[in-house]
This record gives sequence, C-alpha cells and structure tokens, in this order.
Amino acid sequence: MKIYVGNLSKETTEPTLRESFEKYGEISSLNIIKDRDTGQPRGFAFIEMPSDDNARKAITGLNGDSTLGSPLKVNEAKKS
Repeated sequence: MKIYVGNLSKETTEPTLRESFEKYGEISSLNIIKDRDTGQPRGFAFIEMPSDDNARKAITGLNGDSTLGSPLKVNEAKKS
C-alpha cells in the first residue's frame, strides 16, 4: 500500500521518517518529494509498505502525530 505523508517539517530526513514508520512494519520504498529547482523538501513524502495491514496501522498510529514537528497528515495515497 502506498501512503501519503503530509505536513512534514523541512528538517525531516529520510532516516527519521523511516524510523517512525518501521515501527509498524517493513518499508519497501520511501520518497521525500523535493522541489525540482531548489532541491528543498516540499513538505510531503510517499511511503510504500508491502503489508496493507501494517500500512493501515501506520496510518492510524501516525496521523496527527507531532513527533517530527508539525502534526502529520497520513493517509492512503490516491491512485493516479
């Protein structure tokens, strides 16, 4: 399942984000989206977890969590 993580602090790093989500299970990919021109983080990321069950637990457990700064917005990514 692909998860959208929004409202990330600009200081959030991949290892920090990975650590928060790995508490819920294996991560198959993690991508912090960056601005094409500046290379600065845009404040959101996409995480893929192979287990839908673990992904749902991560969404429930981390949505609204402010451990990484601002309260996170975590939900299932919309299919494109």
